Amino acid sequence: MRKKYIVRLSVGERGLLEEYIKKQMGTSSKVRRAQVLLMADADGPCWTDAEIADAYGCRTKTVENIRERFVTEGFAVTLNGQERKKPPRPNLLDSKQEAKVIALRLEPPPKGYSNWTLRLLARRVVELGIVDTISYETVRRTLKKTKSRTGRSSTR
Repeated sequence: MRKKYIVRLSVGERGLLEEYIKKQMGTSSKVRRAQVLLMADADGPCWTDAEIADAYGCRTKTVENIRERFVTEGFAVTLNGQERKKPPRPNLLDSKQEAKVIALRLEPPPKGYSNWTLRLLARRVVELGIVDTISYETVRRTLKKTKSRTGRSSTR
């Protein structure tokens, strides 16, 4: 099958990729992208996508995506990845509010309930006036951050 995206590396790019691979510079995915680009080079080994995927333990679609990104977006973006367009979500609760939610979770549940549910906790947090509105998903993220080990013994 004829390739739609042909990788042609310059001497400088090839040397940089070889250095990344030799020194294992960066993340494992960055090193893998460097390996794929080197083997996909039309002026170099020119392996098929299937051979590259087998050699480096990835899927052929990954190799195709790397080829396409190299041709459409350039060498630097292909190797380093893209920067985030949206910043990560800010914390919706400050540290005092988080502490109150965690303390509420450690209290016994209301009458008629055997355990706290996330929705019940969210409703109770609003009733107590800790925040004006809160979703149960925010409560879940807050409790997950604490990595609480309630109910487990401290010995291993």
